[in-house]
Amino acid sequence: MATRIAPSADVSEEAVLGEGTSIWHLAQVREHAVLGRDCIVGRGAYIGEGVVMGDSCKVQNYALVYEPARLADGVFIGPAVTLTNDHFPRAVNPDGTLKSAADWEPVGVTIDEGASIGARAVCVAPVHVGAWATVAAGAVVTKDVPAHALVAGVPARRIGWVGRAGEPLTPAEPDPDGARRWRCPVTRTLYQEAGTESDTTIREVTH
Repeated sequence: MATRIAPSADVSEEAVLGEGTSIWHLAQVREHAVLGRDCIVGRGAYIGEGVVMGDSCKVQNYALVYEPARLADGVFIGPAVTLTNDHFPRAVNPDGTLKSAADWEPVGVTIDEGASIGARAVCVAPVHVGAWATVAAGAVVTKDVPAHALVAGVPARRIGWVGRAGEPLTPAEPDPDGARRWRCPVTRTLYQEAGTESDTTIREVTH
């Protein structure tokens, strides 16, 4: 399937778009951005210079994906999400001169396979969102998010776990050693917690 670019979209000739990718009205895709196959960039969205997106990503209306963000396959970016790129934002230098690209070093947001960022959430770079995690609408992410975590709030904190289907996991019988287990209500996949209370992760143990 060929790429589709709406007449009102602004796509740099130096951007690379995979087969089947669609860029909708008023969206902008900057120089050297690389988008995989079957991606969707919604109305008014912005994809910054050199941003890399995997296959089957969806960037909803008016989302701002600033360079040097990296999105793996199947990432969902909700409406009006912002992925930032500056540790210490200023319009001017200490001497009052206008900042240029040479006056700061951009830092990026990395999002792993299948993760979802809800509407109007903000990811404050540099942060890493793990595979299949979900960031709730309106959350402000200021630290790394583990794989399969469900985070919400300002600043975002983990409030649960989610499976590949996106639905919250439900408690399951613990393993023989007492480790907490969770099950996806859709796929029935079983997951097991590991780590400490302050640094907990979860892994898939069966299908």
